[in-house]
Amino acid sequence: MGIVFQDVVKQYPNTASPAVDHVSLEIHEGEFIVLLGPSGCGKTTLLKMVNRLYEPTSGTILIDGTDIRQVQEEQLRRGIGYVIQQNGLFPHMTIESNIAVVPKLLKWDAQKIDRRIDELLEMVHLDPKIYRKRRPNQLSGGQQQRVGIARAMAADPKVLLMDEPFGAIDAITRASLQDELRRIQQQLRKTILFVTHDVDEAFKLADRIIVMQAGKVVQFAPPIEILTKPANDFIKKLIGGQDIFRKMNFLKVKDVYEPGTPANASGGVALSDDLKEVFTRMVEDQVRTFPVFGEDRRPVGTITMEHILTHLAK
Repeated sequence: MGIVFQDVVKQYPNTASPAVDHVSLEIHEGEFIVLLGPSGCGKTTLLKMVNRLYEPTSGTILIDGTDIRQVQEEQLRRGIGYVIQQNGLFPHMTIESNIAVVPKLLKWDAQKIDRRIDELLEMVHLDPKIYRKRRPNQLSGGQQQRVGIARAMAADPKVLLMDEPFGAIDAITRASLQDELRRIQQQLRKTILFVTHDVDEAFKLADRIIVMQAGKVVQFAPPIEILTKPANDFIKKLIGGQDIFRKMNFLKVKDVYEPGTPANASGGVALSDDLKEVFTRMVEDQVRTFPVFGEDRRPVGTITMEHILTHLAK
């Protein structure tokens, strides 16, 4: 389910300049899109206009070809998952009741809701037998955020909006939740809009990144393009300029490897592996070459230490 922004503006009363300033772009179905930029750049405002928590001052937003203003707000929001930083769980309700909120509004039968709760808790790696009857205050922050993701996906929405969902989580739990979200996205292929001001998080998760500055979109591109061809000095500064070791954090094997048939198909790395981890393995194992495997575990090419160093030096 694609999302199109057509010359969208959001001007708050008594402000000199728009919070969102003439944004036009297209998001494809199944893409993981990250909105990146400093506080006050307009990324959360842009996100909240998708489910009509905020209304545009002018312009049009289309979901799957339909102008969202033509859809009743309640109906629109039931079809869009929404996850916020503080998870938004109802503290007086059990975990199963929290997850069941939207399916009950949609009048699903009890058995279908029951199956869906178990399915979603298992998907976010929380054992239903242990967690269904607990309340939010009996869970850690990371566990609560997992439940928040499960609840957002309860009615199987095609679009998922996430507003700095891991911003209040400690670094170790945050990395685990990022991995979890990446795994879920690879499995379900939802259209995800994810707001963050964390550059590392953006490069780890995104298929494409919308970089915003003062209400405008200053670059909309895959992470590798933003890394290698930043559109202006603001973006260069945002991503760390010429720090080659930081660059390695943002690259994947798929950005560097050489396609072909590897001479040796034992061991190896995956296209989606982080380049920094692969480089570390090469150094620790005293190996300069790894075969590269695709998602089906078939060999698709080779990565060498020379490939990595040459790419980083560009």
